Amino acid sequence: MSLFNTIPSYIGIDIGSTSIKLVELKKINGQAKLVTYGFSENKQAKQIEWQNNPNFAAAVINKILADAEVQSRGAISALPTFSVFSSVLNLSNVGKKDIAGAVHWEAKKVIPLPLEDMILDWKKIEDNPGAPKDGQAKTSSNIKVLLTGAPKTLVKKYIDIFKAAQVNLMSLETGTFSLIRALLGNDRSTVMLVEIGAGTTDVSIVDNSIPMLNRSIDVGGSTITQAISKYLNIGLERAEQFKYDLGISLIESAEDKVPQSIIDAITPIVNELKYAANLYQTKNNKSVEKIVLSGGSAMLPNLANYLTRVLDMKVIIGDPWARVSYPVDLKPLLNEIGPRLSIAVGLALREME
Repeated sequence: MSLFNTIPSYIGIDIGSTSIKLVELKKINGQAKLVTYGFSENKQAKQIEWQNNPNFAAAVINKILADAEVQSRGAISALPTFSVFSSVLNLSNVGKKDIAGAVHWEAKKVIPLPLEDMILDWKKIEDNPGAPKDGQAKTSSNIKVLLTGAPKTLVKKYIDIFKAAQVNLMSLETGTFSLIRALLGNDRSTVMLVEIGAGTTDVSIVDNSIPMLNRSIDVGGSTITQAISKYLNIGLERAEQFKYDLGISLIESAEDKVPQSIIDAITPIVNELKYAANLYQTKNNKSVEKIVLSGGSAMLPNLANYLTRVLDMKVIIGDPWARVSYPVDLKPLLNEIGPRLSIAVGLALREME
């Protein structure tokens, strides 16, 4: 019997628009250790919609759990960033006892839905984490608060899915927080996280580990797949495979260029990244220092290099395994699938902080 069998493990389950991904981690000697992982793609997701069919989603989750031989039944999941409202509130002349009331009042101004239909959460933001709290903090009457709000109907759908799967849903959070945990760790610099999902691209500008600006556009990996299909004159299924291959005929490697049809497909993403960076700099007098990509389409050959060129900014592919121990022989495979599992890794890490 293994000495580590009694140590609890946790599974992060990321329910995307066309796939469900999970990662199981266990903390051993202070280090997160990979236990197992799994995922399932659903080509008919737009017709089925995981979140609107709890029993179907639950069946898929249970199949992944069984195939991956998952040990735990305790899971953490993430609400899609584009479905959750997030805003940084500046509260003036508010005492500690009055913060909750002030947040609720301000929430009415910034959330376009009735508050009775929302689940609200908030936390104070420190302007200078790690700075002495004496002196200035005592006299300051200005407080920054990160407000998040999720529709109750959306939260209920997730609860129904995990109830049907007979999996203990330990907590829900926004996907952005999972990415921060998995990809940034203790990095306190100003970073733009870009999650390129199948149907959407979520953009978050993170400063001191706090998401200060969140935006989403309805352009994602499927748009790129369609462009590849058209460029190579092949079916969508083959185009999807080409997108994940480290190969080859997609890229004019001699000139290090991306085909024009793919450039046209990702232009809305490029424009959104430019807009978000400029908006944040204008509002906060602070520049984004680098961009970190995640999501399956982050692995499109030369995408990071292309974005570095057109944005004149450092762009890298995030590594969710940087703080996770795993067998060395799995490294090539984990590097290839890492971007699509980033949120799931961050979720599993939540209970190990």
